[in-house]
Amino acid sequence: MKTSTFARAVQAALIAAAIAGASTAALADIKNYKFELVDQSVQAGPDKVVTVRLVNTKTGKPVPDAVIFASRLDMAPDGMQEMATKVTPMPGTEPGTYRFKATFGMAGRWQLSLGAKVQGEAGTVENKLVITAQK
Repeated sequence: MKTSTFARAVQAALIAAAIAGASTAALADIKNYKFELVDQSVQAGPDKVVTVRLVNTKTGKPVPDAVIFASRLDMAPDGMQEMATKVTPMPGTEPGTYRFKATFGMAGRWQLSLGAKVQGEAGTVENKLVITAQK
């Protein structure tokens, strides 16, 4: 009787381990996600909207419902990282897109730094995107 119970327990443990291993293997690596600019440039001035798309690089599909917890916009690409501006999140227009409103105080290259958590993934997606503000 004890052997039968022990055998069932071992079998249940093996099944649980197999299921856990399969679900872990199904998850993508956080390095398989990246932000992309929808438009590479904007007009300089106040209240300009920048749209980015978060994609899974393995599947090419957009990733909706990420939690963006860090955003910064500055002129680091032109050597003026102290020239930063406020970034205000806005609702996306389609799944996997994220929009931000900001003031581009002058023409030049601006760096949008983003940090996000993807649902069901460990780690953080971090990207720095360069946007050109034109006169």
